[in-house]
Amino acid sequence: MLKMRDIAKIFRTDLIETHALRHFSLEVEAGQFVAVSGPSGSGKTTFLNIAGLLETFDSGTYELDGRDVSRLSDDARSRIRNEKIGFIFQGFNLIPDLDIFDNVDVPLRYRRMKTPERRKRIESALELVGLASRMKHLPSQLSGGQQQRVAIARAIAGDPALILADEPTGNLDSLMARQVMDLLEKINGMGTTVVLVTHDPELARRAQRNIHIVDGVVIDSPPYHSRAPQPMSRADAAAE
Repeated sequence: MLKMRDIAKIFRTDLIETHALRHFSLEVEAGQFVAVSGPSGSGKTTFLNIAGLLETFDSGTYELDGRDVSRLSDDARSRIRNEKIGFIFQGFNLIPDLDIFDNVDVPLRYRRMKTPERRKRIESALELVGLASRMKHLPSQLSGGQQQRVAIARAIAGDPALILADEPTGNLDSLMARQVMDLLEKINGMGTTVVLVTHDPELARRAQRNIHIVDGVVIDSPPYHSRAPQPMSRADAAAE
């Protein structure tokens, strides 16, 4: 699903160069649930931004779902990002003036899907995260945990091959954090690859693999479990 080889990313100012990633190499197989951890400033967010085609890099190669995406145009990167990747952020990133249904609808509109198909996907995603009855509520009418579940619904409505989650439980209490992890595990059980950046070792242990980054280099990436979960359908997952 994701294959990086000798990635280097340097941030430059007039006075200094900061090597965010150096000789960064990593492979994530389709269907895996991978947790990425490391100290602040280690390069976790830079890795996630490059994986999500939000940032370019200075050298190396990156293959996403079997395609070399190292030197694509901005338009091509945007198209692949919209079709293949779902993002979940710590801050939810919901649009406050739109109700839950329309928040989930935003990325689907960019794909120019017809209205019936969009509605079907939105209702299915909100059903999966347990918020089908709240689809006409505004974000301000929901708890933090519910808002993050909306963000998850938005990420999965487009049926991405890869979910990238950047500290998705960072603004939640421990109970809500476990509920979000339960959802991510359920989505992974449906066959979606999940890459989670987290500082929480308890949450990281629930992933199949734990990858540790220090000073822009992968220093530890053993398999956490030897067998990937068997995919289930979205209907089966929603019924659990």
